[in-house]
This record gives sequence, C-alpha cells and structure tokens, in this order.
Amino acid sequence: MTATATKDIIQTFEKVFEPIDRERLHALSEKGRADPSVVKTVRARTVAEGRRFRHLNYIRNLDAHIVDEPPALLGDDTAPNPTEALLAALGTCVAVGLQANAIARGWTVKGIEVESEGDINITSVWGTGDLSEKPVGLTTVRLKVHLDIEGATATELDELVAHAGQWSPVLNTVKNPVAVTLARA
Repeated sequence: MTATATKDIIQTFEKVFEPIDRERLHALSEKGRADPSVVKTVRARTVAEGRRFRHLNYIRNLDAHIVDEPPALLGDDTAPNPTEALLAALGTCVAVGLQANAIARGWTVKGIEVESEGDINITSVWGTGDLSEKPVGLTTVRLKVHLDIEGATATELDELVAHAGQWSPVLNTVKNPVAVTLARA
C-alpha cells in the first residue's frame, strides 16, 4: 500500500471512526472475569460453489463470505484466497484487541491499521505438485501496526501492541500448536 493510500484511509477513518462503547466493554470484561472457564464453540460451514476454486463460507446467520483463488492458482480472482483470508482474520483480530485495550485505558482511537504479510511456498499445489520435503503453509508472518491514538505515549503504544498480541485468539492460534482433526463425515 502506498503512503498516499494509507493517508487517505486514515483520513477516512478520522471522519467516520466510531469507537466501541467503553461501558459495554467493561461489562463484557467483568463477565469474563466472573467465569474464566467458559469455552464457546465457533462454527463455519464451507461449501464448494462449483466454480473452479470459489467457496462459500457460512458463519452464524450472515450472508456467505466468499473465498477464491487468483488466476495464477486456477481461480476466478473474485475474493481473497484462503491464506489471504487467514491474514485478514489475523490482522482483524489484532486490530480488535488494540481497539478494545485502547478504549479500556481511556484513550481516544482515531485510526488503526494492521498490515499483514506472509511467506508461503506453493510449489506443492495442494499435494498435486512438487511433493519434496518442504514446509507446508506460511513459514513467516509479519504484522505492522499503524495507530492513531490520542492520550498514549509511544512507550504505552508499544506496550498496547505487545498486550494485544499476547491476548489475540487468532494470533495465538497461528503461533501456537493447536489440536486439529480432519476426517470424512
């Protein structure tokens, strides 16, 4: 993203950025403190649309979220591919944590941007290409955070970024081993 495009996005956010309600955040935080053992099962259903690699993902009662591949990977280029969607989910989760923690500290959030990028070797082509020994999946992910937050020092913003990373569910799912099963239904 160019510096001009980033500046335009930040200026747009300054005009329309609506912060979360601090009191509702406090109530949600207190609910978590009251019973820290609560585990919620989150679900998604993915359906191959039948148009090359285009897939419809259904979450809660929302309209389908489309995931596709770019033309170089035999897709129609109508939506992010799965790896890009993962990076978007990662950046969004970190951004949510940054906003919630800034609001909880009483700071004024005017803009948050998380740039996400990762390195992946795609030569195995989902197990149909080169099957020589190599890491499968992202091998490195880099996140860069741009914050426009009033009321915090540079040191406090660095601490905010570290804290958001420590408590981001998606970042920690990517960073830490997690039990995953894959089976035919």
